[in-house]
Amino acid sequence: MGKPVKIVFVGASWASFNDKLKKICQEIAASRGLEFEEREEDYVFLTKYGEKDELGGADIPQVFVVYDDGQVRHILTKVPVIGTQPDFEAARKKIEEAVSV
Repeated sequence: MGKPVKIVFVGASWASFNDKLKKICQEIAASRGLEFEEREEDYVFLTKYGEKDELGGADIPQVFVVYDDGQVRHILTKVPVIGTQPDFEAARKKIEEAVSV
């Protein structure tokens, strides 16, 4: 696996926690010197690289890391939830671990 060069965020304005997760991705990209790319409801990208449900559909938002060798790796689908509360720190940690190669 190559070196991380970009964080790709696939979201939608209607998706739960879309703006907060996008901001986390932007912050991590900026702090690590990575490019940030946002794709709005890009189901072609999600079908090719993303996590799919049991019916073959793709949930939004999803986060990916692109490496300098061209590999695209799925990192996160939606924000983790503990009980009834979103765990944004767990989401941040998972993304940071993925770019700390």
